[in-house]
Amino acid sequence: MSVDLGTEWMKVAIVSPGVPMEIALNKESKRKTPVAVAFRGDERTFGEDALNVGVRFPSLCYAYFLDLLGKDINNPTVKLFQKKFPYYNIIPDSNRNTVLFKHDNDTVFSPEELVAMLLSKGREFAIESARQPINDVVLTVPGYFNQVERKAMITAAEMSGLKVLQLINDYTASALNYGIFRRKDFNETTQYVMLYDMGAYSTSAAIISYQTVKTKEKGFVETNPQLSVLGVGYDRTLGGLEMQIRLRDYLGKKFNELKLTKKNVFDNPRSVAKLFKEAGRLKLILSANQEYYAQIEGLIDEIDFKLLVMREEFEKLCTDLFERVKQPIEQALKNSQLSMDVINQVILIGAGTRVPAVQDQLANAVKTELSKNLNTDEAAVMGAAYKAADLSSGFKVKKFITKDAVLFPIQVTFERSESDKEAKQITRTLFSHMNPYPQKKILTFNKHQNDFEFEVQYGDLESTFAEHEIAAIGPKKLHKIKLKKVADSIRKHQGNNVESKGIKAHFNLDENGILTMTTVEYHVEKTLTPEELAAQSQNEQSTFSKLSSTISKLFQAAEEELKEKQPDISSQKDSGEAESDIEKKKTSKEEVDSETKINETETFGNKTESGNKNVNASVKVETETKPKIVLMKEPIESEVDHVAVPLLDGDRLQESIKKINALNEYDEKKSRREGALNALESAVIDSMSKIDDNEFSSFAKPDEAKIISSKSKEISEWLEEEGYTAEADVLESKLQELQKILKPIQHRYQEYIDRPEAIKALDHTLNSTSHFLSSMKNFSEQLNSSTDDPKYTLYTSIEIQTLEKMINDTATWKEVTVKQQETLKKFDEPVLNIKHISEKIYLLDREVQYLVNKSKNWRPPPTSGKGKKLKKEKKKDTEDKEELQEEKPDIEENQESADDFVKSTEKEETSQKIPSDEKESKDKDSGHEEF
Repeated sequence: MSVDLGTEWMKVAIVSPGVPMEIALNKESKRKTPVAVAFRGDERTFGEDALNVGVRFPSLCYAYFLDLLGKDINNPTVKLFQKKFPYYNIIPDSNRNTVLFKHDNDTVFSPEELVAMLLSKGREFAIESARQPINDVVLTVPGYFNQVERKAMITAAEMSGLKVLQLINDYTASALNYGIFRRKDFNETTQYVMLYDMGAYSTSAAIISYQTVKTKEKGFVETNPQLSVLGVGYDRTLGGLEMQIRLRDYLGKKFNELKLTKKNVFDNPRSVAKLFKEAGRLKLILSANQEYYAQIEGLIDEIDFKLLVMREEFEKLCTDLFERVKQPIEQALKNSQLSMDVINQVILIGAGTRVPAVQDQLANAVKTELSKNLNTDEAAVMGAAYKAADLSSGFKVKKFITKDAVLFPIQVTFERSESDKEAKQITRTLFSHMNPYPQKKILTFNKHQNDFEFEVQYGDLESTFAEHEIAAIGPKKLHKIKLKKVADSIRKHQGNNVESKGIKAHFNLDENGILTMTTVEYHVEKTLTPEELAAQSQNEQSTFSKLSSTISKLFQAAEEELKEKQPDISSQKDSGEAESDIEKKKTSKEEVDSETKINETETFGNKTESGNKNVNASVKVETETKPKIVLMKEPIESEVDHVAVPLLDGDRLQESIKKINALNEYDEKKSRREGALNALESAVIDSMSKIDDNEFSSFAKPDEAKIISSKSKEISEWLEEEGYTAEADVLESKLQELQKILKPIQHRYQEYIDRPEAIKALDHTLNSTSHFLSSMKNFSEQLNSSTDDPKYTLYTSIEIQTLEKMINDTATWKEVTVKQQETLKKFDEPVLNIKHISEKIYLLDREVQYLVNKSKNWRPPPTSGKGKKLKKEKKKDTEDKEELQEEKPDIEENQESADDFVKSTEKEETSQKIPSDEKESKDKDSGHEEF
């Protein structure tokens, strides 16, 4: 599955066997779900249901919290969130100093927990759509998410029980979705496309290049399309939410100006929530209309509010926002070092791009036509679904290479002390701005001889990003890494023939955009002297000899065991041949041993010269040893301290997982109970209505009708008194009790309704089978009169008799059981069941089908024109040819008659199936599929 978790909407897509990428619908059968979680009492709701709760109780519905992931409580983003939604009670985490929503005196929720709840709900949608378990996911994230925010997203996914295959930037996922359907349009010539995405919270512009590249996979060179992110610009606070907030404040201000009440509408959280909801609807409608009336019932003190809002007024409210529309484009072009002249297309994504004023600003900025050939809502989630299928081992997709780019540069700073001087701070860049990733880097420290530490932090942000964007990124420092026991590691590798290559730290920026330090090693190059090289060679040869001896003993033991089981060679007649074979084996073994020794000598760098290569002669080898340089690596102990915003881990993480699991179990238990309650209520109403129906009640015995009526009344009263608080197990047991006593009556009634059609189908089958039997007899008689050879017989007498007996027995059974059934009353158990009739029809059909298939494979005997058999004795070639030419027309005539019979049998087979098919279709229409 893939999840596009935006600030306002969540979209879920799946890839399942036999089904390409598709959107998983929610319980309202909608393709996207609002990002909202509400708690009221013990009830937890999501999506539209949560927003309905939020209108009445705003502080109990949590929304627009995605950008609070991995944020310090003092981050400007948190302050802006509190200003926009003042009714939330936000407190700092005592351990991490991050954001916590205080729900009540005993309950708090972190943004990670709320995201995990939404991902769990998205997983439910995916499982319901795919009808099978789903554990793997690809998540989209905004491209401006930093290291801490990305790790927080992975933590939230793991809390929901999902394994993250990859985090993919939203613009990269959209670009992938655009490319997979146009892969045939790409070639070696680079094509440039700009994706402009204005969502609810933020806006981004990304310049993507498409071209085909050659890659080597498993020894084969392949040509595959590749997309590369060349430039990115973004504005974290420019989006539809800010426009909606301004409309909300405008409506509230206008209401206060009317002086309909002494209260300030902004002091009432419920009124603010109503204004916010109406502002969202107003923004959407004004994108297509010049004016619209905003209407809110009971805004405050039961006072209704109605106001005509013009699009022009809305645009004046957002003038400064519209002026910022072009800034991400300029930033993306600057980062990519390209101009608009080379951009082939500018594609719009995100609901914010539907605002006419935004499109006008974009058209003026790019000076080209705006393309709307991507689904603005589903482009990212579909691209992520393709990536999920590519990464999963269960699917095979056409390769499409993606190369993302680093938004925030990363560097390493450390101090290097020199003799008689102060320590000097050194800075080394690991990943520059817009470097492609995934990528690995190695940083070498040459001057350090003792324990030291260095810091990993963001690089130069000031030259690329605005001041408010830098403040939103958070702490600049990421990790403080301490290297220990450095002197001990260096001391292990000292000498005249040793050259230090420094301490090397290996860093990896993976597909998720997360930086990790994999290993730290001390590297030295050691020059081996001839004596050390010879000793090393001798040791390795000794080791090889021991290994060879062990293996030879193993094979020798196996050989001796075989000899014990084999007979003595001397007792065989041809003993000389066996001895010769043994000598040959010995000779070949000696040759292999000789070659092995030579190869061993060459492996260690010795030059070998051999004279006579006779196997029985001794081999003289002259060697000249040369110095050899070997690279030696010594691991160095390291300690990593996360100095940025702390992650949710340890005991706190386990507590969060337990909290989410408890909520999920409660919701599942509640859903099961509600389903059982609805089923029981429906069953009680249904049973009462059926007993009151004279036709249905006629199939019930007097005591059965009283029992059902009494039981239904009893359960109905129980439901009114205590049933609505009962557990699911009790409700399900009550339902089973009621169904058990109602089932026999339902069975009799259904048998009575379906029986006439079933008997009609049986009569039709008997008639068509009898006609088939008659045709079969006639053809068999004609065939037997024309030939006496049993191998050309189509049907045997036993087959004819078997079918005839089956027809007679079925007709007799039907006649007897129909008479017995007519003597019974409606409430008596039927003797003529639909099941028995179906079995009789099936047996007749099966027997006829066997005979029809036999007639298809049968070939008629060759006969002469006068009905005589061909002569079997050999004749002369000329006579045979003349006789065959004379008899050929008669053979073709006989073949035609046989084909006609086969066709007639096929028609019989079809005619037999017609009533059954008609009955089946009628039964399916009536809801009864058994017959």
